[in-house]
Amino acid sequence: MPNISVGEIKAGSKIIKDVITPLGGVLFSKGKIILPRDIEILQAFLIGQVEIEGVQGEDKAQEGSKPAVKQQAAKTGALINESILAKSNSPLHDEYEKMLVLIKQSYRAATAAVLPIFELRSQLELLISHLKDYHVLKFAPRVLFDQDYNYHNAVLSALTSYKIAQWCGYPQKDWMQAAFAGLLHDIGNIKVDETLLHKPTPLKGTEIEEVRRHTTYGYQLLRNVTAINEGVRLAALQHHEKIDGSGYPLKLDGSQIHFYAKIVAVADIFHAMTLEKSYRKAQSPYLVLEQIQKESFGKLDPVIVQTFIQKTTDLYNGTRIRLSDGRHGEIIFTDRTNPTRPMVQVEGKIVNLVNERELHIQEIIA
Repeated sequence: MPNISVGEIKAGSKIIKDVITPLGGVLFSKGKIILPRDIEILQAFLIGQVEIEGVQGEDKAQEGSKPAVKQQAAKTGALINESILAKSNSPLHDEYEKMLVLIKQSYRAATAAVLPIFELRSQLELLISHLKDYHVLKFAPRVLFDQDYNYHNAVLSALTSYKIAQWCGYPQKDWMQAAFAGLLHDIGNIKVDETLLHKPTPLKGTEIEEVRRHTTYGYQLLRNVTAINEGVRLAALQHHEKIDGSGYPLKLDGSQIHFYAKIVAVADIFHAMTLEKSYRKAQSPYLVLEQIQKESFGKLDPVIVQTFIQKTTDLYNGTRIRLSDGRHGEIIFTDRTNPTRPMVQVEGKIVNLVNERELHIQEIIA
C-alpha cells in the first residue's frame, strides 16, 4: 500500500516498513500495530508519511468526522511538537539518541562476539562532549518505549558513571572507562530469556537464578574484547556485589569489588528505579536517592553514595519542582544534612520537607 499521511492513520493499522527518525534511529519497527499514542509520537517527530498494511474501523460515519479529527490531531501534535522539539534541538539529546541506536546494534552484534568498540567509543566521546548539559535529576529521553528500557539504562548509566568518577576525584584516565563500564554493565542480558526481563510478576527461584546469570554472561562476552580494560569487564561481573558480601554472583566483600563496579552499582540502581517499565511507573528520583542512601549502610560504597547524592541535589534556589501531591513550587533552600528534603515554596507558603515526611519531590521541572 502507498505511504499514508500521519494525519490519516487509524489506530490498529499495521506498519509494513520501519519508521526512521530524522536522526536515523528506528522509531517504530516493521510489523508494529499503531496505538493512539503512537500517532502523537509520529507527529512529534515530524514524520510525514508511514507505509501501512491497512486501515481498520473505517466507515462512512467516521469519514464525515475526519476534518474535526484531523484538526484535533494537528492541535495535539502541535502541543507535543512544542515540548519534544525543544529537546530535539539539544545536541545532548541528539547524541543521546545516536548512542541509543548504536548500543542496540552493538548488543545484537555481541551475540556473534563482534562488538564495535571503536564506534562505541567515538559516539560515547561525542555524547560526553555535551556532559555540561546533563543533569542526573533533570535529563529525560525524548521518547521512552518499554522494550528499550535496557538500552536507556545502559546509556544513562554511562553518563552518570562518568560524572561519578569525576566527582569522586578518580584519575581522568578512568572517567571514560567508567563510562564504558556503565554502558556495557548489563550486556549479559542478551543471553537471558527476554520474557523474564520484562515479566510483570515476581520471578520464581529458577527464574531469579537465570536473570542473575547476566553478570557472568556479560563478563564472558567482554572477556576477549580489546580496547576496554579489565575494570570494565569486572563491572559487568560485579555490579550486583555488595560491600557486606551479600551480593551476587560471587558474594565478594567491599575490598574485592572493583571501583568501576561500585560506581556502576549506584548509577544502575538510580536509573533502574527512575525509568518507567512496562509493569511499573517511574519512581521519584528523590525517593530513589533516599533508598540509595539506606543502601550505603553495608551494601553500596558510602563515599560514592554520599558524593552522588550531594552533587545531584546541588540545585540552584528557584528550581521548579512538582510535589507528590501534584502541587508545583520551587526550591528555596537545601540543607546539606538533608539534601533530598529541601525547603520549597508552594502557593506562597514555605513547605519544609524534612518535617512534611508524607510529601516528597516527584520531579524536577526542567
